[in-house]
Amino acid sequence: MTRKWDIAGRTAAVLCAAVALTGLTAAPGPERPGRFVYVANLHSDTVSVVDPRAGTVVDGVPVGDGPDSVALGPDGSRLYVTDSAADTVSVVDTRTRTVVETVAVGHEPSRVTVSPDNRSVYVSNVGAGTVSVISTRTLTVTDTITVGDAPLGLAVTPDGRTLYVATAGADSVSVIDTGSGTVTDTVPVGAGPTALALTPDGCHLYVSNLMSDDVSVVDTRTRTETARIPVGDQPAGIAVLPDGSRVHVADVGSDDVSVISTRSRTVTDTVPVGDGPNGLAVAPDGSRVYVTNFDSDTLTVIDTGTSRTTATLQVGDGPTGVAAQAAPR
Repeated sequence: MTRKWDIAGRTAAVLCAAVALTGLTAAPGPERPGRFVYVANLHSDTVSVVDPRAGTVVDGVPVGDGPDSVALGPDGSRLYVTDSAADTVSVVDTRTRTVVETVAVGHEPSRVTVSPDNRSVYVSNVGAGTVSVISTRTLTVTDTITVGDAPLGLAVTPDGRTLYVATAGADSVSVIDTGSGTVTDTVPVGAGPTALALTPDGCHLYVSNLMSDDVSVVDTRTRTETARIPVGDQPAGIAVLPDGSRVHVADVGSDDVSVISTRSRTVTDTVPVGDGPNGLAVAPDGSRVYVTNFDSDTLTVIDTGTSRTTATLQVGDGPTGVAAQAAPR
């Protein structure tokens, strides 16, 4: 096995594999308003709850075996966690910080996302070549959609009508009509597509290609790749700022984050972070980017205004997916 496919297995749950967090024994109260960052710890079987204002880990939520990815519902009340080694999704109430339901899905669930209308949760099952659709009302699987080989990253258009799925084993992106639950198109991209990020207007899809060390830009109207941008070594996690101006990419092999200008489609900055960066999330206001470092068990915070790190926090063992919650209004 090459180093690249070994990295892909660890960071994207192609070969998913447990130490509990210490010093986090305080029992959560019934209501915890505020802005938090949630980190899936693959080898600790926990989700770290980070208060970014205080710069501390305030809690650890036990979940299923091998948590790999996390996604918040639009209102922030629920967190969905893929338990990659248990073939389940843990549903966490973010107010009580407890698992309220466990939903059985396909083999080796890797990535998860929630529809903009908060009605459906989409889960890519890397070992089954499928996407599970979960109803947020009943917390049951309502559909299973067959896609390409080794599905990983997911992205839903702002109108909720289209779901994009990175199929790492097929070097393509599958396009799904969410109304019919069918694959309507396939877009060839780079080698080993791992993560996806849509611009706020839904017109462009950015795809991190782990094996070809670049990012594909897909025009969602024509469903064609219009550019290929070289980045660091083994790009994994990817996210677009809320204003659509820049894309951040976690480069697993070079221990840094590439910053891409969406206007020039070039890398304008490179930010050193921890060892084995893979998961990446943007604060709702766009001021910070949060990066999980799998090999150093840390979370790096990047100021998007300066493209410099402002903090590094110790989290659980093998941090992977990350999600950032907005403060309540």
